[in-house]
Amino acid sequence: MPPRTAAHAPSSVPTFAARVVAWQRVHGRHGLPWQQTRDAYRIWLSEVMLQQTQVTTVVPYFERFIARFPDVRALAAAPLDDVLAAWAGLGYYRRAHHLHAAAQAVARDHGGEFPTDATTLATLPGIGRSTAAAIAAFASGERGAILDGNVKRVLARHAGIDGWPGEPRVEKRLWDAAEARVPDHDIEAYTQGMMDLGALVCTRTDAKCLVCPVTDDCIARHEDRVDALPAPRPRKALPQRAVQLLVVERAGAVLLERRPAQGIWSGLWSLPEFAMEASPVDACVARFGVAPAACEPLPPIAHAFTHFALTMHPWRVRLAAGIADAASPATTWLTREDARGAALPAPIKRLLDATLV
Repeated sequence: MPPRTAAHAPSSVPTFAARVVAWQRVHGRHGLPWQQTRDAYRIWLSEVMLQQTQVTTVVPYFERFIARFPDVRALAAAPLDDVLAAWAGLGYYRRAHHLHAAAQAVARDHGGEFPTDATTLATLPGIGRSTAAAIAAFASGERGAILDGNVKRVLARHAGIDGWPGEPRVEKRLWDAAEARVPDHDIEAYTQGMMDLGALVCTRTDAKCLVCPVTDDCIARHEDRVDALPAPRPRKALPQRAVQLLVVERAGAVLLERRPAQGIWSGLWSLPEFAMEASPVDACVARFGVAPAACEPLPPIAHAFTHFALTMHPWRVRLAAGIADAASPATTWLTREDARGAALPAPIKRLLDATLV
């Protein structure tokens, strides 16, 4: 039998949603801490945390976050440092900045009542079209299409959509497919089912097609292209960057500097940086006006970001007693215990845990 293609596959749109809903009610996820609620605040937190992060990683962060910031007013009133500290380790720190800004917008512009309609939700910082539709579906039952990474994979395979989903033309086709499949009823179960299907069954590798509820009319399966769809991001050599760090110790404390508001690790506390062509002694003289009392290299640290790879070369430095504090207000001295609870990037926190003894 010739492969079944998009042109002559049976019409699946009318029954697609019903199959997803029926599957979700039996096989989907039901016990996550942000489920079984109409609380838009909790739903919003989970959706933002789940962007580019797996459920198993998110759950403990979500529970700690809710304990610390139980409602949107508490989050809005909290210092940004506290929010970043609670977020540290989840990565993609712009999400935490947007989270704080959105909470303040809700407190300021919506009387502290979190919106539940997608149109209003999409006006808040960090909430895009798909996230707004997901929150609205779970919080108020509003009908709308979602298109997160897992859903893109399900639809690219089921509808036989070629190309990398990051390309505008491909994304438009995926949105068209997503909107065509939205049911008139059971939007909550359908939305959760699409997320669960992509996470549990229609996975990036080793897709479980035999237990998929929409496998009968999946174009990728009939054309033996499950592993080929969706197409991966076009490969490019990841740019390599390197920087040196100062682990400056004094009387049991380490010097930290606030990262700029823009760029990697924005707003977090980190170690002072200096260029690869400079020496750590020269860097100390430039910052403190005196050479260090001791200086030793530490093992380099590699860390990959989305658009580049960074290698950090730390130097453990001890300043002589009596050296004055750094003059900038964007610096602080913290003990190891205090540093553990501060808003530090995960690799910096690991470095300090291994270094400060």
